[in-house]
Amino acid sequence: MMCNGFLAGLVAITAPCAFVTPIGAALIGVVAGVLVIYSSIIVEKMGVDDVAGAISVHGTCGAWGVVSVGLFACGEYGAGYNGVATPVIGLFYGGGVGQMLMQLIDVSVLITWAFVVMFAWMKFSNLIIPIRPTAEEELKGLDATQMGVLAYPDFQPAHEASEPALV
Repeated sequence: MMCNGFLAGLVAITAPCAFVTPIGAALIGVVAGVLVIYSSIIVEKMGVDDVAGAISVHGTCGAWGVVSVGLFACGEYGAGYNGVATPVIGLFYGGGVGQMLMQLIDVSVLITWAFVVMFAWMKFSNLIIPIRPTAEEELKGLDATQMGVLAYPDFQPAHEASEPALV
């Protein structure tokens, strides 16, 4: 979780890095470090299989980074980027709600696009080769059933004590 906290800060500062002060960058990273913890808990409670926390790190904290442009952009940087003639100014620096609204629209489009594309891709992939192992394979251990070797040969769960170990 500590490493995910580091990664969350790095992911979150990616979008606003050209528009914020060092203090703003630190605040964005601190919020991301806390956000990744709560996001991981929520994702797990939803029953999503995300062992490494990639959804929380890249999804939640990436979205936070995009939104944070609308909050922390100081106006000192960004003039001329992407064809925008004026500096980018966030809500905390007197920029009004215009930039914040654009960032919220951006996040909404990104989430919608990612969900639709990945849902379609996973459905298509599952038609070719099933993505999810069977319940029996999971109980036996994916190391044995997918890789053909035991990662922990000295360890046998209680339900397998009567069965011989795969070697």
